[in-house]
Amino acid sequence: MAKHLVLVAGNIGAGKTSLTERIGARLGWRTAYESVGDNPYLAGFYADMARWAFHLQVFFLGHRAEQHLELARDARSAIVDRSIYEDAYIFARALHHMGYLNEQDYHTYLHLYHLVVDNLPPPDLLIYLKAPVPVLMERIRRRGREMEKTITADYLAMLDSFYEEWLQSFDICPVLTIHSDDLDFVSRNEHLDEVIRHIQDRLAGRDELVL
Repeated sequence: MAKHLVLVAGNIGAGKTSLTERIGARLGWRTAYESVGDNPYLAGFYADMARWAFHLQVFFLGHRAEQHLELARDARSAIVDRSIYEDAYIFARALHHMGYLNEQDYHTYLHLYHLVVDNLPPPDLLIYLKAPVPVLMERIRRRGREMEKTITADYLAMLDSFYEEWLQSFDICPVLTIHSDDLDFVSRNEHLDEVIRHIQDRLAGRDELVL
């Protein structure tokens, strides 16, 4: 059986973790997630974003690069909740746009990012989960995470526009776009089956369909 490295990208609340968990369980793939509990900068960042934004982004860059390399070298297939590419093109860009990451730190970060990413093996597939901002806001409200209480619809809309721009020029690997507001792969097995079928077809080079 061929080994695959699949990354799941998408806005906050799009369903990345839920899809990663279910694909891993169904296909027997390794799963990997964002580093939150062991992140030494996260609490400081939420208290003072301008002071800790650069530190946070560099931590995420190192963590995701290490994670990406480990999974790429493993003989087992793996699926990853969020990609290293989003750190630069979505979240660092957003911090810079909002004034939390100054010009000098932003360009220093991007220089480090390109040095790291240019030496990473490419993934086999990027799954882009997309949902309208009102759906994202409702999902964020329902899961009730303390650190997400300050997220606004305007912030999500900005991230959504950054995702659209990024993916227009993304050519590192094939992309499968899934509109997650139309699919309930958490509680409906037939929807999960449909997603898995398209993933497997796309990995085999047989599918050009965008859901």
